[in-house]
Amino acid sequence: MITPGFSFRVVATRGKARAGILTTPRGEIETPIFMPVGTAGTVKAMTPGELRAPPLDARIILGNTYHLYLRPGLEVVRAHGGLHNMMGWERPILTDSGGFQVFSLSKLRDIDDDGVTFRSHIDGSSHRFTPERSIEIQAALGSDIAMAFDECPPGDAPLEVIEQAMRRTTAWAHRCLATPRAPGQALFGIVQGGTHAELRRRHLAELAPLPFDGLALGGLSVGEAPSEMYRVLDEVAAELPADRPRYLMGVGTPDDLRHAIAAGVDLFDCVMPTRNARNGMLFTSTGKVAIANARHRTDTAPLDADCPCETCRTTSRAYLRHLYKAREILYMRLATLHNLTHYLRLVRALRSEIVAS
Repeated sequence: MITPGFSFRVVATRGKARAGILTTPRGEIETPIFMPVGTAGTVKAMTPGELRAPPLDARIILGNTYHLYLRPGLEVVRAHGGLHNMMGWERPILTDSGGFQVFSLSKLRDIDDDGVTFRSHIDGSSHRFTPERSIEIQAALGSDIAMAFDECPPGDAPLEVIEQAMRRTTAWAHRCLATPRAPGQALFGIVQGGTHAELRRRHLAELAPLPFDGLALGGLSVGEAPSEMYRVLDEVAAELPADRPRYLMGVGTPDDLRHAIAAGVDLFDCVMPTRNARNGMLFTSTGKVAIANARHRTDTAPLDADCPCETCRTTSRAYLRHLYKAREILYMRLATLHNLTHYLRLVRALRSEIVAS
C-alpha cells in the first residue's frame, strides 16, 4: 500500500481465495472481512461497544459521505474533531465517496464531466459533488480509508453509458489522487465496466498503475442477475493487484460473500444484514428465517442454536416474533445483533478454511 502506516499482506491462499492482514494506524484487520454499514454515523440499532465486543468484534465499519454531508453536516463533524470522535469509535472507518448515492438519485441530479449537481433527498436543496469536493468531505470526516469519486451506471445500462462512466471514473480518479487528504488517510480506486469482463479489464488496466492503496469493484449488485455478477467476479476479481486489498462494494447475501471470497475478494460491505433484520428476515446456519411467519408463534427454540450471539443465547423465536409484531425497539437490536454476528462469523470461518488449507 502507498500511504504510510498502511500495509497489506497475504498470509494464505486456497485457489483464488486468500487470507490477508490489512494493517492500519488504528489496528489490524484480518481479511476477508465484512464491514458493517454505518450510513449516518451509526450502525443502526448497535452501540459502538456492542460492535467492539465479542462475538461481533467488528474491526472496521463504513460511513456514508453523501448522508453525513447532508446531515448532520460537516460543521457538526468538525466540532467533534472527526467522525471517530463523534461516534465514539476508535477502530478504522472506510467512507464511500457519495458517488453511488448521488447517481442513484436519477430524477434529482445532473451529471457532467466535471461532477454532479443534485438535490437533497431531505429538503430538495441543491448541492454539487466533484472529485475534489468528495475528497475534501472525506478528509473532514477523517476516515481511515477514503474512496475515489466514481460514476456508477445502472446494471442494465447500454454499452455507451458504461464506457462513458469508465472514462469519467478514470479522469476523476486522477483528480482525487491530486486532492489533499486527511493526514494518514488511504485512498482506494473503483473499477467500473458493468457485467462486461473485457470492459472491466480495460478499466482495471487504466487504474492499476495509479498510486491507490487498494482497488474496488463497483457497479455490481445494481440490478443484474446474481449469475452475471458471479461470472464477472470469476473472470476479473483475481486480476486486481495481488499486493493491495480488493473490495467488492455493496455486496451482498451470504452466498454472494462465499462466491466472491472464492474469487479472490478481501473486503465487503452491505446494508443487507441490518436492513433485513429490521424487516423481519434473519440469516441462520440453516437458512433464512422470516420471523413474522405464524409457525414461529409458539416456537421456544433459539433462532440459531449454533450462534453465540446474545439473541440466540437468551431469546426464543416466539419472543422475537412477538417483539417484531409489536414493533418493539428491542426487536431491531436483537435482530441486528444476530444478523451482523452471522455475517462476521461467516467471513471468519471462510478465512479459517483458507488458512488451514
